[in-house]
Amino acid sequence: MQESVDQPADPNVRWHASAADAALRARCAGQRGVTAWLTGLSGSGKSTIAVELEHRLLQAGCLSVCLDGDNLRHGLNAGIGFDAAARQEAVRRAGEAALLIAGSGVVSIVGMISPYRTDRDRVRARHVAAGIPFIEVHVDAPLAVAEGRDPKGLYAKARAGEIKGFTGIDDPYEAPLHAEVVLHTAEQSLAACVAELQKCLMIQSHGAPAAPRL
Repeated sequence: MQESVDQPADPNVRWHASAADAALRARCAGQRGVTAWLTGLSGSGKSTIAVELEHRLLQAGCLSVCLDGDNLRHGLNAGIGFDAAARQEAVRRAGEAALLIAGSGVVSIVGMISPYRTDRDRVRARHVAAGIPFIEVHVDAPLAVAEGRDPKGLYAKARAGEIKGFTGIDDPYEAPLHAEVVLHTAEQSLAACVAELQKCLMIQSHGAPAAPRL
């Protein structure tokens, strides 16, 4: 893995390069690491797709780990708020975790709203610098559809003024401009979305689509 894009402020902190490169890790894992970054509105279907995708990949013999935005707030991102600066830090941490996982030869599946384009681009840049494939996936659902689902009741609270700075209501969502994959969850089934991503990731990690399940 290459040296960090963002150098630490402390001059006494120094990057220690590993003697193992990505090719060696890929040989050990039997696959190439890659990060799939699922971004979209709350209720767009990110978590549902990510969980099922992880399961399907593992069934196909592809090592994978799902990093869900809400789950990360129980540990790695615990105590981080929801203002712009806090969201930036949450995305940065998730991006670094994904990079470590993918750098070890495992498929990393991240499901986060990650509403700001610049934050996602920074994560991409870190992957590019390390030579790790980064697949941005726009889980696209119209606001009315996502709000109609409202699985956690957050839109209702935002509309009532109980939550401030809620993405899509009083805070913007900046959709990807050049996502590698766009999933229209108001039109595509869960199975279709997962199958599309599974094929993409199997090609990236193994150089071939997943074998059909018997």
